[in-house]
Amino acid sequence: MDDLRYPIGKFDRNQGPLSKEARKAAVEAIAELPQKVAQAIAGLNGKQLDTPYREGGWTVRQVVHHLADSHMNAYVRFKLALTEDTPTIKAYKEDKWAELADSRVTPVDVSVTLLDSLHARWVALLRSMKEEDWARKLNHPVAGLMPLDLMAAMYAWHGKHHTAHITGLRQRNQW
Repeated sequence: MDDLRYPIGKFDRNQGPLSKEARKAAVEAIAELPQKVAQAIAGLNGKQLDTPYREGGWTVRQVVHHLADSHMNAYVRFKLALTEDTPTIKAYKEDKWAELADSRVTPVDVSVTLLDSLHARWVALLRSMKEEDWARKLNHPVAGLMPLDLMAAMYAWHGKHHTAHITGLRQRNQW
């Protein structure tokens, strides 16, 4: 794909309820993400980690930390939606979070370890959900009402999307 911002294409928010197979595939993609990120950054040095994946884009380091930030929020959002009736969640300024010192200088291994532990908990939660749980919704202040099955598909896409930022940069730079 020519648009480096969306190496796997944009997420389709207009999907209907997901089939059991599609949900299972989303959960498996979420389960595999920590390993995929670790593989994507394996062997990169500090200069490479601090290289933007595209002009004006985040560095590889920021992308990895963003995944941890975003998926921590996702995990909490799932728990809120499973324990409250259509909770309104708080949006956050991910671009500003990526500029904070912890996203710019912390070793990436910290967020890879965080993703590994977080995803172990999140996947255990996802795999325990009953059929009716997938239809539960949360209210996003920008996107509106979102069922949990769409949220699972979105975060499966999200992990692949950002991993492709890293692997695409590695391919282009022959790292």
